[in-house]
Amino acid sequence: MYSKKVMDHFTNPRNVGVIEDADGVGEVGNPVCGDMMKITIRVNNNTIADIKFQTLGCGAAIATSSILTEMAMGKRLDEAMKITRDAVAQGLDGLPPNKMHCSNLAADGLHKAIEDYYARQEKRGKGNAKK
Repeated sequence: MYSKKVMDHFTNPRNVGVIEDADGVGEVGNPVCGDMMKITIRVNNNTIADIKFQTLGCGAAIATSSILTEMAMGKRLDEAMKITRDAVAQGLDGLPPNKMHCSNLAADGLHKAIEDYYARQEKRGKGNAKK
């Protein structure tokens, strides 16, 4: 049912935790299945310098959060915004159709964290953060 990569990221998740005083926070959830994710990022020179996640959910939700952090680490923000749910699922060598919503949450959580970073920069008067 699950690929070896899914099982590896579920049993040995990478980048678990919360970045204190994060530069961006993305929280997403799926009310149907109950999965909840929180993605926190640290940004340096418009690049994701650190990323952590907390996930309450099924094995697929944990695995997608874990692989997402590996996919996003070191990427420029504009590149990280292009990480799609399909890319997350492909990074795990696929997911069963009934678990694709998990990869959707992971990508959405990252996008929300980046959007939160941009919003915080705007509030600080650094409106050129997106460039």
